[in-house]
Amino acid sequence: MNCEFCDIKTISRKVKRHHWLHKKLYVIENVPAEVCTECGERYFHAKILDAIDKMLLKEHVVKEHIQVEVINIEEAMLASC
Repeated sequence: MNCEFCDIKTISRKVKRHHWLHKKLYVIENVPAEVCTECGERYFHAKILDAIDKMLLKEHVVKEHIQVEVINIEEAMLASC
């Protein structure tokens, strides 16, 4: 397939995906994707995304827990002035 932004051919890769489900953030490793070799845009097949949702709704192995900071850019910019 070609990238919709660059019109450059994509290549198949396994990537790390940040995936939201029911207001929870998950980091999924080794997800098959098509990646643009020019801009890095990533494309995921619908069946892969559906499989991730189904996996997360069941009991699953957790590799590690991480902390994530949520920052509002507008508030951060105002605070730095």
